[in-house]
Amino acid sequence: MIPNFRFAVVSDLHIALPHTIWNHPSRFHLVEVSVSAFESVLEHLIQLDLDFLLLPGDLTQHGEPENHAWLAQRLAKLPFPAYVVPGNHDVPVLRANEQSIAFADFPYYYRKFGYKDPEKSYYTCQILPGVRLIGLNSNLFNDKEEQIGRLDIKQLRWLEEVLASTGDELVLVMIHHNVVEHLPNQSRHPMANRYMLENAGELLPLLRRYGVRLVFTGHLHIQDVAYSQGIYDITTGSLVSYPHPYRVLEFRHDQYGRQWLQMLSYRVESVPNFPNLQHSSRKWMGDRSFPFIVRFLTLPPLSLPLEQAQELAPTLRDFWASVANGDALFDCSHFPPEVGHYFEKYGAIATCGTPTLIDNHSTLLVSG
Repeated sequence: MIPNFRFAVVSDLHIALPHTIWNHPSRFHLVEVSVSAFESVLEHLIQLDLDFLLLPGDLTQHGEPENHAWLAQRLAKLPFPAYVVPGNHDVPVLRANEQSIAFADFPYYYRKFGYKDPEKSYYTCQILPGVRLIGLNSNLFNDKEEQIGRLDIKQLRWLEEVLASTGDELVLVMIHHNVVEHLPNQSRHPMANRYMLENAGELLPLLRRYGVRLVFTGHLHIQDVAYSQGIYDITTGSLVSYPHPYRVLEFRHDQYGRQWLQMLSYRVESVPNFPNLQHSSRKWMGDRSFPFIVRFLTLPPLSLPLEQAQELAPTLRDFWASVANGDALFDCSHFPPEVGHYFEKYGAIATCGTPTLIDNHSTLLVSG
């Protein structure tokens, strides 16, 4: 019998101890708050009688050994189990350099947090009676030692073996890259496709075959719930980017076999040196948005002339902040029709045209 349980998801922490912080004028990540924001979240979570905590990658700013070590030591002090997977920032290089750990080193930092066998970069474990977690590694290096978001054949074969043996267990999958599109045409958009798992088309049928319904991802830094043919991809925004969110979720079932997942989202409102973090962070993102928006407008599918893009960009300074906040609704009546129709697709509007606000607070039917 699967028990009722409560857990939290905190994603893309980008932990950066003060002496490791990169100072760059166009940096979107407000890593100055990484440690204090995480401590604020933990202060809340330890009051909630959680069964476990999931951290779907980008745990560190850029794979620095001291940041990995700090986080592992902090997680070890929690009163509930924590489980991690690597993000692209955690293992940016195949071989260690003066800044980052080697790809193969990651599991050794997190042996207490899922990686009982540190020789593997992925794992599975029973986290509660009848509940199994599968932690996948979506970071792969090609022949040129360039990092891509993909599952290799060996990991896919291992995954199928694990799924075939799960029986009646409830399976939760955690992976850094998105497996269902959260943005319009995400798999093919020149700016958004790198946030998708390259071979999601191989993974999703495998998950469906074995009845997996819940996948937890990060990477995209937005609050969003995407659904595709029985699978929910629940992505959680970054703790160092507006709106600095995290989730608390409760799994419930009844005597008739129906199962639900209730989600509540929270925001870090204040940390030392940022007494009004929500306002400061939204402004930080908007102040750095102009090059991003211009590129977004000039690339396909809009492909606007540069002059027109530069004219429109200031009116869109808060576009990405609104998407990141989740459940966005846009009034695009002041844009040229083709531009307005395109941006409306980023809103929380169902195909029938009505608002569908499920990204932050909702209850998902898992089965029954």
